[in-house]
Amino acid sequence: MTLSPAQLLRDAFNHAVEAASPGVCMAMHLDELLTGDALVLGAGKAAALMAAEFAQRAPGRVRGLVVTRYDHGLRPEESAGNIEVIEAQHPLPDGAGVEAGQRLLDLARSIHPNETLYFLVSGGGSALCAAPLPGVSLTLKSDTTDFLMRSGADIREINCVRRHLSAIKGGRLAVAAHPAKVVTLAISDVPGNSLGDIASGPTVPDPTTQGDAIRILERFACPQLEDLRSVLTDPANESPKPADAAFDNDNARAIATSKTAMDAAARFLSTQGCEVIRLGDDLTGDARSLGREHARLAIQHATEGKKAALLSGGETTVVLRENAGRGGRNLEYLASLAQELHGFKKVYALAADTDGIDGSSDAAGACFGPDLLTQAEANSVDLAQCLEKNDTHHFFEACGLLVKTGPTRTNVNDFRLLLVGGK
Repeated sequence: MTLSPAQLLRDAFNHAVEAASPGVCMAMHLDELLTGDALVLGAGKAAALMAAEFAQRAPGRVRGLVVTRYDHGLRPEESAGNIEVIEAQHPLPDGAGVEAGQRLLDLARSIHPNETLYFLVSGGGSALCAAPLPGVSLTLKSDTTDFLMRSGADIREINCVRRHLSAIKGGRLAVAAHPAKVVTLAISDVPGNSLGDIASGPTVPDPTTQGDAIRILERFACPQLEDLRSVLTDPANESPKPADAAFDNDNARAIATSKTAMDAAARFLSTQGCEVIRLGDDLTGDARSLGREHARLAIQHATEGKKAALLSGGETTVVLRENAGRGGRNLEYLASLAQELHGFKKVYALAADTDGIDGSSDAAGACFGPDLLTQAEANSVDLAQCLEKNDTHHFFEACGLLVKTGPTRTNVNDFRLLLVGGK
């Protein structure tokens, strides 16, 4: 049976998410890496499932603690054994995240000589284990992060600042466990998969400097800079660097990335007779600009009579207006894409975050077809107005086009797919 375009879009997204799930991606790495007794620590949206998978496969004694986002913990039928699972707030940290950060540091310092520290990390970990440096309040750190997010800073810039305001990030957790061996398993939510940017790299040495963090805050005219300057100019607060001997025996690897998800989607689409055109697994930049670019590309393929699936991943950015509505970068991308397509008849599209939550929306993203503008008119919503107000969730909700998955408990960032019709 031939799938409808809408079903094809959703099935491809489901294949992408499943390929990046801890139960799939950890199985390919754990048997090779597991030896002896383990202290398991972790942070991120996938941390609970990663801990459960670890506990099932560990050959020796296991103890530990992982922190995940609220509502991303274990289900009643799941177990992580002696690895405690706690929850905290995301994307901005709360008191539970500060407490989690301190507990992770304390446990790292308590490691036994016969234990290996396994750190299970995924996207979202930066907020979930906050542990601000002395002189940095939770409010100050949260306000700084929020300002950078709203100003369109990319994740690498945000995490550079986070690392230099934290007592746990930028390799400091690994230093706390020294001389124990540290093995880091990461599900990557950052373009380029730099391990130091996944949850701001608690077990990975930091090649960036306090000066880099200051320059980022200056470039975005961050109003919190003067309150942070004394912390960011104190040499005692500089993060550990790659040459530090504390990392000599450590092992860190990404076990799932955007490419993992894109490969799975591409394989599925190929079985459905689609010609898959990969636009990149690590696309960045402004969400609206990318939407317009992909619309023009889709129109070009369609007018040439091609039938193809345009597939991409990565993480875009959004600049939020004052009094912004609800939405996220995938919904902004789709709204801009739809504006540029302007009712073009041969394109179907889906964009969604693989973690199941797009920005301030309660949806992973949305999908639409050529009749979008007709649907919008029938539901009395204006695309341009909603986009101008960063209120894209309202637009796609009114049209009944949101994609809702609930928390997927993994995170390899954005998934975008355009189906371009033939003649």
